[in-house]
Amino acid sequence: MPKSNRELNEKEMNVVGHLTELRNRLMVTGLIFIVLFIVSFINIRKIYLFFRNDIPFELHITSPGEIVWIYITIAAVVALVGTLPILSIQLWLFIQPGLTKRERKASLSYIPFIFILFVGGLVFGYFMFIELILPFLLSLNDEMFVEIFTVEKYFGFMFKLLLPFALIFELPVVAMFLTTLGIITPEFLKKSRKYAYFVLLIVGALVTPPDIFLQLVVAIPLFILYEISVSLASYVYKRKLRKQRQDDEEN
Repeated sequence: MPKSNRELNEKEMNVVGHLTELRNRLMVTGLIFIVLFIVSFINIRKIYLFFRNDIPFELHITSPGEIVWIYITIAAVVALVGTLPILSIQLWLFIQPGLTKRERKASLSYIPFIFILFVGGLVFGYFMFIELILPFLLSLNDEMFVEIFTVEKYFGFMFKLLLPFALIFELPVVAMFLTTLGIITPEFLKKSRKYAYFVLLIVGALVTPPDIFLQLVVAIPLFILYEISVSLASYVYKRKLRKQRQDDEEN
């Protein structure tokens, strides 16, 4: 067999092998998700009551299908949160052969923080929703309308607000990881600060009612989160340079 054809076949085999490995790791993650989904589904009443106890009104349903919807939705969200660490580990195991020893060690240490920050974002978003956003929206009624809140509309609205917070709270880990890989630098983050603030301000406006006070209350913690990301990226970058200098001196 000609050398070029042999090399081509080897590359194709490598691609197929990587895709097979990725599929297997995603299957493991999917299996964990299904297990957690079943556990959450069995305990759905306790989970539902946990959220229900924080609101000052009754929730209604308009069709039997809403019962199934709320069971599946809440169980899926809880399972998704619980599966996140497993997904992170599986993805790390997939990419770790292409990383240096230092990058493997550094990236592995980020996995617990991915979960912690994601949950932190959900908790922060839920607090903002219950304590500020929801009371503000209810105050707009001023006894003009008869309030009828359905389970589907309420939880759908709440989850749409919480997810952006959970994703944005991953910013410090993303900044540290990309700095470790050399894709970005703290200087880049500092130069991009005004654009990042603008994006975060838009996000804050999208997830809050049209009230400037509420938008600022939401946006300010996001600005602080960005500055924390810059500081952590600077720490990682300086540490990376220090180790590189030590390696150069040893060599």
